[in-house]
Amino acid sequence: MAIIKDENTDEVKLTAREEKFCQEYVMWLNATKSAINAGYKEKNARQIGFQNLTKLHIQNRIKYLKENLAETAGISALRVIKEHEKIAFADAGQLRDGWMSLKDFESLTDEQKAIIQEVTAKDTKYGTEVKIKLFDKQRSLDSINAMLGFDAPVKTELTGKDGKDLFGNMSDDELNTRIAELERKLEK
Repeated sequence: MAIIKDENTDEVKLTAREEKFCQEYVMWLNATKSAINAGYKEKNARQIGFQNLTKLHIQNRIKYLKENLAETAGISALRVIKEHEKIAFADAGQLRDGWMSLKDFESLTDEQKAIIQEVTAKDTKYGTEVKIKLFDKQRSLDSINAMLGFDAPVKTELTGKDGKDLFGNMSDDELNTRIAELERKLEK
């Protein structure tokens, strides 16, 4: 049961059905469908869905859920990193019984299944050939590095034709003047 701070009252408690309606409404943006999925009778769902949308505490809850979609969906930076971690540190050996045979799909763990991007099967004269394509390890490693800030900023030095630092030890005023000059040259 969610507790909503209302502008006019201290707190308003949503019933379990109202909370379910709000969650469903954020997903479907359809009051009738949301009412049915929240457990209201189908014959009354349209009317109840409309009535729910007129209630201030339900409007406030829906607004909160929309503004906090990551929380509403249960997605966090940690969860995203954990998914990337499965891919980045996976190894194809987890899916094999040996060099030539794959493990039965039903015997794979959820973590092992999560690293599979695509499975294709082709009948050959020697039997069925099954190919498994895994998600891109390097892309997941890059994403983890970016999320954790492991990618150090790159220092870039701007030099002129003579190889000397363009800006040297200029003051802010000198630097701003020089930038303005360069911008004027670029406009020509």
